[in-house]
Amino acid sequence: MDILDEIIAHKRIEVTAQKQDRPLAALSRDVEAAIAAGPQPSMAAALLASGSGIIAEFKRKSPSKGWIKEDGDAAVIPLTYQRSGAAAVSILADRKYFGGSPEYISAARRSGVTLPILYKEFIVDEYQIYQARLIGASAVLLIAAALTKAECGSLLKTAHNLGLEVLLEMHSEAELGYAELGPDMCGINNRNLGTFVTDVENSFRLAEKLPERTVKVSESGISRPQTLKELRECGFRGFLIGEMFMKKDDPGAALGQLIAEL
Repeated sequence: MDILDEIIAHKRIEVTAQKQDRPLAALSRDVEAAIAAGPQPSMAAALLASGSGIIAEFKRKSPSKGWIKEDGDAAVIPLTYQRSGAAAVSILADRKYFGGSPEYISAARRSGVTLPILYKEFIVDEYQIYQARLIGASAVLLIAAALTKAECGSLLKTAHNLGLEVLLEMHSEAELGYAELGPDMCGINNRNLGTFVTDVENSFRLAEKLPERTVKVSESGISRPQTLKELRECGFRGFLIGEMFMKKDDPGAALGQLIAEL
């Protein structure tokens, strides 16, 4: 069993327990109220309008590297990302492997974050999509490697029905067929989720194979302004960056410096 298999197996157990504690019917009623309160900002539109396209990630821990910033505060760092010029924010919701929590998205919203927020989670059930809408996310991540194409299509439809956008993450050419499902954004993950080995060349290799009109996002392994510029020349408009910022004493300042160098 590789790391992704382990995470997905644990996630199914976790979601089953959550459903027993709070049935989907109860969660759905609260989501209806959230939808009535108004839409969240569009992540796809924000990326297309941004000069940098940076999706700054709040990531406290990694399965391969352990704690990155154990004392990272979701009520502080995402807001500094916003003030430093991020196009959008990504927040890890997985507790066991990434030290995250769905509550971190709520905390970021309460602190004043108005940017689009990506619910970064290993989604295996529509229940998680309802959770994402309730806590103030703008978009959810669907991972091709973790889902059958039929499962992915069903979850994508649920997200759209709840007013959420979808970032569909692919890693290999074999997964590119998922793009025909019509996600709002197509992501190429430069990190192999089975081994956690990162190679940004993966984005360059697969860029031209993505649908022309999709909003393309390159994920992981980006640290140099020149790399970001070259990815933009290949058609990418979103750039998910987390560890590079979170390793710094002031993640927001690190983001501001990268944007200035661009």
